[in-house]
Amino acid sequence: MALVCFRASDIHGTGAFAKADIVAGTWVVEYTGERISKDESLCRCEAGNEFIFSLDDDWDLDGSVSWNRARYLNHSCEPNCEAERVGKRIWIIAQRNIRAGEELTFNYGYRLEDYREHPCRCGATGCVGYMVAPQFHEHVKWQGGLANEARQET
Repeated sequence: MALVCFRASDIHGTGAFAKADIVAGTWVVEYTGERISKDESLCRCEAGNEFIFSLDDDWDLDGSVSWNRARYLNHSCEPNCEAERVGKRIWIIAQRNIRAGEELTFNYGYRLEDYREHPCRCGATGCVGYMVAPQFHEHVKWQGGLANEARQET
């Protein structure tokens, strides 16, 4: 039985939603796609493709293909799932118990380079405002705090 359905999301575009309660640790959906070289991956990223996962030192996975339904999972600063590399595959795995009807999200793990080009609309209580990996949350919050202080001084 498929655990996921897809419909309009309050976060962004189409989202993935739990069809039934999902227990923490469940492998929810595989993130599939085209296996591509690192050189091809770089070209596609420079062209704006944001659906690429690293598989290993030589290969990446381009999930922008039509058969990859997992591409509809939105980013959240407080996700209920995580993307995990299992061998040469990527699985979306529930980090905690998820209620039926709840939108499935994971942290896209973007680096700091050009983070302002990726605003976040997840709506989580701890949203940092940008789609960055958790290790960069404090840096982004600090940067936002400085920007707010500068605005208040002018």
